[in-house]
Amino acid sequence: MADETVGSLAELYLGNLLYALELAALSLEQQGKPMDAAFYRGIARKLAEARGREVGAAAEG
Repeated sequence: MADETVGSLAELYLGNLLYALELAALSLEQQGKPMDAAFYRGIARKLAEARGREVGAAAEG
């Protein structure tokens, strides 16, 4: 348990985090807060892109 870091936990639960961020964004849209929804979708996009770069780099070598 001592080797758990924010990064390792985020990587492990990335799918769950992305899902939760999208639920938050949908809820905010329903509340009439499109800018707040866009903020959370932006976070999700950054996480997904970073993971894609990691996977791509690992596949290359």
